[in-house]
Amino acid sequence: MNQKHRHPLRDAHSDRNAADGVPVTPQTQSPAYRLAFADKDFLCREELRPVRLQLELLKPEMMLDEYGVSSTIVLFGGARIPKPADKDKARTKTLADLSHFYDEAREFARLMTLKSNESAGREDVIVTGGGPGVMEAGNRGAVDAGGVSIGLNIVLPFEQAPNEYVTPDLCFNFHYFAIRKMHFLMRAKAICVFPGGFGTMDELFEALTLIQTGRMQRVPFLLFGRAFWERIINWDALAEAGTISDEDLDLFRFVETATEAVEVIETWNEQPARTSVPGR
Repeated sequence: MNQKHRHPLRDAHSDRNAADGVPVTPQTQSPAYRLAFADKDFLCREELRPVRLQLELLKPEMMLDEYGVSSTIVLFGGARIPKPADKDKARTKTLADLSHFYDEAREFARLMTLKSNESAGREDVIVTGGGPGVMEAGNRGAVDAGGVSIGLNIVLPFEQAPNEYVTPDLCFNFHYFAIRKMHFLMRAKAICVFPGGFGTMDELFEALTLIQTGRMQRVPFLLFGRAFWERIINWDALAEAGTISDEDLDLFRFVETATEAVEVIETWNEQPARTSVPGR
């Protein structure tokens, strides 16, 4: 992160280093004496939640700006989708059958990263949740193309370590799901959703809701695997029930392959955000 000193006042790093070297006395060892911004216990207090939310919004935003990332291609998908070579180890037959989407996610990310490389990795940068499965495939595809990619990890009791293909300088870790989801969408030029579980569907429906309600600009919104998504979600039943409008079904498209998805993105005609939400 850029640490350029832009004012004549003593900087925080200097004071933090100086405070570490003070004599050991009962006073200096007291938690009260610690600099507030260097006191982990203080920063983790319940009353400091608003500050932590702000910090978690600011840190990735500042670092992405400094890296020069201006737009991203969002790749959502399940952590449990195995590589095709490992499909015999899958917990269920369905997961084994879905393993080909690992390769499609990898190829899609490779093709999009080749395009991103034309802007020196500033535009159309692949961003994933940074974990295993489809997320790993996305970051891996970027490496295949010799480019960079972003990983937005979150601390969990499981599946929390970043995969080895995320660009280290663009590998972030989050405490708050809400702030993490904001960062997925703040630079999104397209959203691609592969088969997944609760987390994937949470991300899918939040993004769709933002577009449906006009809170986010319309972008290519692609669901990989029509058979999976139509089995899991009865989209037409929602429209028939009137809980969504028929035109809401046009907010996304089904695709099956990486090549098809890239073609949709490249031929996309930019559309304005919704100004009304009929049938919501």
